[in-house]
Amino acid sequence: MLGNLGGVHLLIILGIIILLFGATKLPALAKGLGQSINIFKKEMGDDDKKAKGTDAGAQNTTVTNTAAEPAPQPVVNPGPSVQPNSDSRN
Repeated sequence: MLGNLGGVHLLIILGIIILLFGATKLPALAKGLGQSINIFKKEMGDDDKKAKGTDAGAQNTTVTNTAAEPAPQPVVNPGPSVQPNSDSRN
């Protein structure tokens, strides 16, 4: 399906993405996507460890302290700042 995409096609798609999101929002968008992928990989690894732990039986019982690890903070993109008008015409 994606095998037919050439260099020109990818440049057109990149141009459309820049038009839709704007060049200033793309770094924050990429950072959020990277953090999401890292969290997903971490959770998948935790699920694999839990599955292997239940298959091994009760011989390997470890207690992990999840409260010691800080929770990942969500990515917050602040909106445009609005400055109050300092011109007071009374």
